[in-house]
Amino acid sequence: MAAAKIQKTIARQQEKISEGQFYEAHQQLRVIASRYVKQENWDAAIDLLHGGALALLKAGQGGSGGDLGVFLIDVFSKAGKEAGVEEKSKLLTILRAFPEREPTKKNYVTEMINWSSRIGPYPLGDPELHHVAGSIFAGESEPYDAERHLALGNKDSPEALARCEYEWYTQDEPPTAPLYAARAIFPYLLVGNLRSANKAHLIFTSRLSSSGKSPSVQEVSSKSSDMRVYPVLPLLNFLALLLLAIQRGSSDLFKQLAKHYAPHVKEVGVWDDALAQIGEMYFGIRIPRQGNPLFDMMGSMMGFGGGSPKPKPKKVDPPPPPAADLD
Repeated sequence: MAAAKIQKTIARQQEKISEGQFYEAHQQLRVIASRYVKQENWDAAIDLLHGGALALLKAGQGGSGGDLGVFLIDVFSKAGKEAGVEEKSKLLTILRAFPEREPTKKNYVTEMINWSSRIGPYPLGDPELHHVAGSIFAGESEPYDAERHLALGNKDSPEALARCEYEWYTQDEPPTAPLYAARAIFPYLLVGNLRSANKAHLIFTSRLSSSGKSPSVQEVSSKSSDMRVYPVLPLLNFLALLLLAIQRGSSDLFKQLAKHYAPHVKEVGVWDDALAQIGEMYFGIRIPRQGNPLFDMMGSMMGFGGGSPKPKPKKVDPPPPPAADLD
């Protein structure tokens, strides 16, 4: 009975929307939903806001539809709803209904991710929500927003991010390929996701090698690994060797790479911080930190270590070596 009443209300507002009475429909949906919230009739409020948001968004009313979408997220929070299949389905249906490049979409995504981080097991937000949001931004040629979400997405996100970066790269000069590849690799390494970093690297370089304007490439194989070597793109080789060093857990190899490729990395000018973090996370190479002079002086006088106290960085262990053949 309650569901039928909600459907009638939505149908009535849809008539207003079809007549171009967008403001009136938006306001009435808000008032009725607020009444349900006050009564703690969560299911009725959720169904009404979901249906109303979709109706307005499909009519091209991104601002009003987005507002009801954010209201729905607030109701999820007040009702103590977790990021279950049904809740995520409703939110993603609304997200996909936003007009392309609608300004309120980014705020809606932010609220959606924040809600999932507060009530779910993922402090940085639900991976599925990140993946869908990032994929949509990638499809709308919003690479920065795509990167931000796909780096925290699910198992399908590395492919989406690598394709996004490759498409972005095709609008630039050929020698810049390593810069775009790094944008698909470093984010995963910095969140401790080596598997996704390797996948993103493979997809990006595969697309590069199969393109009509591919730089010369040599296939190098050994018993433990295969690698594409690009004679004219040294930094792309550096990225491949970096992933190999992490996989092997070899700090010596990492140091050799850093020394050998230092002139090329210096030319880029923006990799230093990321590489320092990677060195600390995967190889235990501590980042030199700026000390507090007063604290240092007191420390030397009173017998305790100087330098500003910092939390101990998390070290990421290398993956276990492959099992030996038992033939």
